Amino acid sequence: MSHQCLLVAIVVFITTEAVSGNTEVVKAVGDEVSFGPDKPPPPPVSSITWKHIKDGDTVKAIEWEDGEKLIPNPRFKDITDLDTKTGQITITKLTVEHSGVYTIDISLKEQAQRYTLTVMEPVPKPVIKIEPSDNPGVVYLICEYSDKIIWRNSTGETLTGSAHHPKGKFITVRKEGNPEIFYTCTLQNTVSEETSDRVYERDLFKGFEKPILTNKFVIWISIVVICLVFILLFLFIPPLHGSCAARCERQKTSRK
Repeated sequence: MSHQCLLVAIVVFITTEAVSGNTEVVKAVGDEVSFGPDKPPPPPVSSITWKHIKDGDTVKAIEWEDGEKLIPNPRFKDITDLDTKTGQITITKLTVEHSGVYTIDISLKEQAQRYTLTVMEPVPKPVIKIEPSDNPGVVYLICEYSDKIIWRNSTGETLTGSAHHPKGKFITVRKEGNPEIFYTCTLQNTVSEETSDRVYERDLFKGFEKPILTNKFVIWISIVVICLVFILLFLFIPPLHGSCAARCERQKTSRK
């Protein structure tokens, strides 16, 4: 039993050491990153080389040998520096192409420390799309992005969105009669967060107020027209009826 416990302890120790030798770093495009060995390399140091591994290809990011720094790969030119005392590498103006695994060789000996760098595009500022429905008191707000989406209202409440095809989420907004109510869409990823401009209720249902006003106007015009017709009938039909009766009477008299 004691041998089994010892074996488990050894396996756990080895696994922990393997994991601790790899550090994951996430940065946004345009950011700067620095990483180096856990401890400064002990003298004498004849050379320091940082390597970049991506998609199975290994290139030298920067190397120092015989007092001279070299940056052989164009991907790292003018944006990479090396502290020869600590062994720390610094890369500025990061792009997605700098993602990958970084290893360091000191005096031609590869060190255990490895860094996995992930460079991500920051999320854009979202724009909310407004889509009307068949119901004039209901509209759909759409946030059409692939990143994590958070809908909120003016009270700060997080709203549950529904999946929108081909991407994004939407919410259904019903008119509540308060023009100051607003809604926002927030995009998030590991390196950034952006929130849309507020969309107020007073702007959401503007398009539906005009048809209502138009219908009222049409109703009033119809009432006025009907009233005018009745007035005209009242004014002109009786005289016409009287003149016809007089004409008929004259014809009867002449026949006699």
